[in-house]
Amino acid sequence: MSSKTTGNVMAGTHFLMGNIACAEGAIAAGCNFAAGYPITPATEIINHLAKKLPLHGGIFLQTEDEISAISSIVGASWSGCKVLTATSGPGISLMQENIGFAVATETPLVIIDVQRLGPSTGVPSIGLAGDIVQVARGSHGDYQIIALCPDGPQEMFDLTVRAFNLSEKYRVPVFLMAEGFIGHMRERVVIPDASELSLVARTIQRGAGGPMQRQDFLDAAVAPMPVFGNGLKSHVTSSCHDEHGMRNLSDPEIMHKFITKPIEKIMRHRDDIIQVEKNYKDCDIVLVAYGSVSRSAKAAAELARADGLKVGIFRFITCWPFPGEEIREMAESVKHMIVLENNCGQLFPYIKAEAAHACRVDFIGPQTLGQIHDPEYVLSRLKEMVR
Repeated sequence: MSSKTTGNVMAGTHFLMGNIACAEGAIAAGCNFAAGYPITPATEIINHLAKKLPLHGGIFLQTEDEISAISSIVGASWSGCKVLTATSGPGISLMQENIGFAVATETPLVIIDVQRLGPSTGVPSIGLAGDIVQVARGSHGDYQIIALCPDGPQEMFDLTVRAFNLSEKYRVPVFLMAEGFIGHMRERVVIPDASELSLVARTIQRGAGGPMQRQDFLDAAVAPMPVFGNGLKSHVTSSCHDEHGMRNLSDPEIMHKFITKPIEKIMRHRDDIIQVEKNYKDCDIVLVAYGSVSRSAKAAAELARADGLKVGIFRFITCWPFPGEEIREMAESVKHMIVLENNCGQLFPYIKAEAAHACRVDFIGPQTLGQIHDPEYVLSRLKEMVR
C-alpha cells in the first residue's frame, strides 16, 4: 500500500477499517470540530478524530452523552466550523430533539450512524440497518432529511466527503447510515490527492444590512448563513420564525413557511441529492438493496444470471429523500422487484407504495437477523418466488 499526506488528506491506497476511512473522509472534507461519546460500533471514528483533528488545527470534544454531542456540534456550526458527530442507534434516539432543532434552524452538520442490532441496548457488536426510518421520522413534526448509505469502506470515505458537501450546500443535517458490518470491515480504500477532491465551502452572509433587511432563513434557494463572530447580528430560535429568524407563533402564513420552505429546499434539489446505482436493462427481475446487503444482492444476481435468469440490481446510495421517481421508473420496465434489507423491512413499504401499481414486489430478509445475507440463500428464495 502507498500513501502520502497532502495538507489534511492522507492520499494513496490503504487497507482500512470502514470507520477509519470515514474519519479520514471527514478530515479530508475539512471537518474541524467533532464531538461524541464512545459507543460500539462507532467508537473508532471518534477515537481517530480525537487523535488526528488536533494535528490539523481542529478540535475534538468528548461529551458526557450524545445529547451534549449533538448540542455541541450545532453550536460549533453556528461559529463557522464544519462539524460531525458519530454514534449508533441508542445515541440517535437521544439526539432526536436536537436533530429537529438543527432542521428548524437550518444548521449544516454531519451525523454518522453506525447501526447495530436493537431495539434498546440490543447487541452492540452486531450490525443491523435498524435506524433507517428513525433518522427520517424520529424527530417530531414534518421535515425532510438527507441520508446516505455506504456499501463498504471506500464509500465510508467517499460518502462522508459527500455528506459534508451536501450539508454545507443546502444548510441541513446529513446522515451517513453505515452498519456495524461496514464500520468494522477492512478493505482497500483509495484516497485521492487533495487537489482532486471537490469540496463545497459554506455560503456565508457578509454584512448585507441589518437582521431585518436580510433573509437568513426559509429560503428554498438556500439563504447564506450568518455566522456568530462574523460582524453580523442574527437571531436563531427553534420556535416558529420568519425569514429573519424572528419568533412568530401567530401568523398562519409564517407558520406555513416555517414547515414547508425547509422541505422545499431539499425537494427542489432532489436530482442533485439523490444517487442510485442501477443495472437492470433487459431484466425481468430486480434485486433492490442498500448498505451491506447490496453486496449480497450483487453476488446473488450474478449466480442467478449464471442460471439463466434475467436479474438486475438497484441500489440506494441516497435513501432520504426517498428516490420514489427512480423506483417508479424501474417498476414500469420490469416484472418483479425483490427487496433485500438487513432488517425486517423498513424501506419495503415505501418501495411497494411506489412500485406495486406496475410490477410484483416481494421482500427477502436475512435468514437470521444480524447475519449478512447468504447469496445462495437469496438465490434459492428468488427461485421459489419465480416458479
